[in-house]
Amino acid sequence: MKNTKRKGFNFFRSYYDVYNELSDSDKLDFIEALLNRQFQGVKPTELKGMAKFAWISQVNSIDSQVKGFEDKTGIILTPTVGGVQRVEIPPTEQVEVKGEVKGEEKEQDVYHTHESFLEWFKLCREYLGMIYNVKKLSALDKQLFNELKDYSKEDFKTAFKNFSTDKYYLDNNLIFPKHFLKEDNFIKYLNQPIKKELTFGEKLMGGQL
Repeated sequence: MKNTKRKGFNFFRSYYDVYNELSDSDKLDFIEALLNRQFQGVKPTELKGMAKFAWISQVNSIDSQVKGFEDKTGIILTPTVGGVQRVEIPPTEQVEVKGEVKGEEKEQDVYHTHESFLEWFKLCREYLGMIYNVKKLSALDKQLFNELKDYSKEDFKTAFKNFSTDKYYLDNNLIFPKHFLKEDNFIKYLNQPIKKELTFGEKLMGGQL
């Protein structure tokens, strides 16, 4: 039995959708690579064909989940025999490093409470010229947000940049948490190349302001 201190991870719908498109042999290769990465930290090096293609399509999400776990727990998943090990800090350095870790945790928390996410989302909408006066997330928004807690601050930024330039959502004034936080949407926008942000003039000409 492989040793790991990680108890579990969110198995996203996109993993399941990709998995179902593979042949039986590729399914085994993909799911084994996914589990080894999530629980052991091992990055696959020998995937081929469709299994490799499936992995590439999901690697941003997978790596983000692993990083989120490591940042939150201080447990580093390493591709070595024995799997998980905790980074030990010498006593003389403990105070200084501990302060740095606290700072990092505070930064991560920007998107890891309902209230702080809502404040961030309001600022993002204001940047697009859209005022958002909602004072709290709906029950649905909270549920959707909770399913994305493994993602980092940079993941949220990347996903929102692509979401906010989607013509369908802009044209129909649908820049709301329930659309952004929907798992399939979030992962799609996270995995897209970052699009060019619209300028004020472009938004004005497009009737968005």
